[in-house]
Amino acid sequence: MKLFNTLTQSLEDFVPINDTMVRIYVCGITPYDTTHLGHAFTYASFDTLIRYLEFCGRSVHYVQNVTDIDDDVLRKAKELGMAWDELGRRETERYLSDMDALNVRRPNVYARATNEIPSMIEIIQTLLARGYAYESAGCVYYSVNKDAEFGIMARAIGLNDYHAMLTIANERGNYPDDHRKRDPLDFVLWQAQTPGEPAWPSPWGAGRPGWHIECSAMSMHYLGPQIDIHGGGIDLAFPHHTCEIAQSEHFTQKAPFSRFWMHTGMVHQDGEKMSKSLGNLTLVSNLLKDYSATAIRITLLNHHYRYPWECFPEDLMVATETTELFQQMHAIVGDQTGGEDCLLRGRFVAAMENDLNTPEALLLLRQAAESTLANRCVNTAAEILRLVRVLGLRV
Repeated sequence: MKLFNTLTQSLEDFVPINDTMVRIYVCGITPYDTTHLGHAFTYASFDTLIRYLEFCGRSVHYVQNVTDIDDDVLRKAKELGMAWDELGRRETERYLSDMDALNVRRPNVYARATNEIPSMIEIIQTLLARGYAYESAGCVYYSVNKDAEFGIMARAIGLNDYHAMLTIANERGNYPDDHRKRDPLDFVLWQAQTPGEPAWPSPWGAGRPGWHIECSAMSMHYLGPQIDIHGGGIDLAFPHHTCEIAQSEHFTQKAPFSRFWMHTGMVHQDGEKMSKSLGNLTLVSNLLKDYSATAIRITLLNHHYRYPWECFPEDLMVATETTELFQQMHAIVGDQTGGEDCLLRGRFVAAMENDLNTPEALLLLRQAAESTLANRCVNTAAEILRLVRVLGLRV
């Protein structure tokens, strides 16, 4: 199987570190608002990858996190007059309900950041001891100037100089004017408590972890120092995944932290990236009022995981027609077991092996279903039903 590695900007043969187990970590939600179609695209894409790996006979250990302590969670909870942990629980349950509806299976481990703070402190202490971090006024920062390799992921996606990295980092939550920093691009590993906010004890005083350190700690806790695939939306490649690489590899002294980095494209609404901050959201819960979960999932998989796209009503209408075609295969198979269609399976595998090309795989299955309605071939109908299940479709 060939997969696109964001870090090398190339298609590479996927060879797991361990032949008996594929280890995958995907950055999860920050639970302060409702699940939108962009979330669904990312998690349905990785769910489909895992289903296909299992179809090929591989075992997968899959970890996804929830960033249940974060600036956005605290801000939103204050706006709503809610406890921050209550808000996190509510939005996490809403997210899980939406994913369950779309037949996105839950990971083997669904890790919460607040359960992993001792291991985060251990990583930070080691980075301090090795000179990659420094303490300042109760905070601890990673020093980018101490790391000659910092920014390898950023450069891979075209951020080739300090100014370019700083500009994007500032757009995505960096605080360049923080007087406690030695360099505006340094990122926080541990932040001192702000009055009224939750805090945990640490060697540097009460506070809470920075965003980036959370995922490194959770990944290493459940999957070990090196993994096969680390995933998320392309907006996480920098700064989040760039920072993860730096802190993880200097903690474990092993490289690479992840063999492959896979990123999903952004979903757009009205010509702009769909995001909570802009409020231009297509909510999964709203779509489920008008369309079947299978049609929504087909709409997602009709777009290649790596590329940006915009959802239009016509996409969902076509997906509904495709759903009905697949459902009609049951009538052809009836009570018969049905054999295999080796040609169809081979073409399906070829599409999926080519960087998880789900649009090509779906087109192939739709064309096969249209043909099968005319010739009533039991074996092909049975094979279609088997393969649509590999894509996570309920028909």
